[in-house]
Amino acid sequence: MIKARVTVTLKNGVLDPQGKAIEGALGALGFDGIGLVRQGKVFDLQLETADKAQAEADLKAMCEKLLANTVIENYSISLA
Repeated sequence: MIKARVTVTLKNGVLDPQGKAIEGALGALGFDGIGLVRQGKVFDLQLETADKAQAEADLKAMCEKLLANTVIENYSISLA
């Protein structure tokens, strides 16, 4: 069994209105010195295999087909 974490973030240059709203809310809550806030999403997956190479290939396919919109998002995969 392999545990994996996929992190999906917006590409640089893509507007992030949710990140901007979080940035404003943090300021309104009294947190000073907050610069740019970018939001993303994290997927924790458990794969029923011991083959790390196959798991990584499957995860990449999952990202390309469903988990990330590769036109505007980047993704990274880490295996544990």
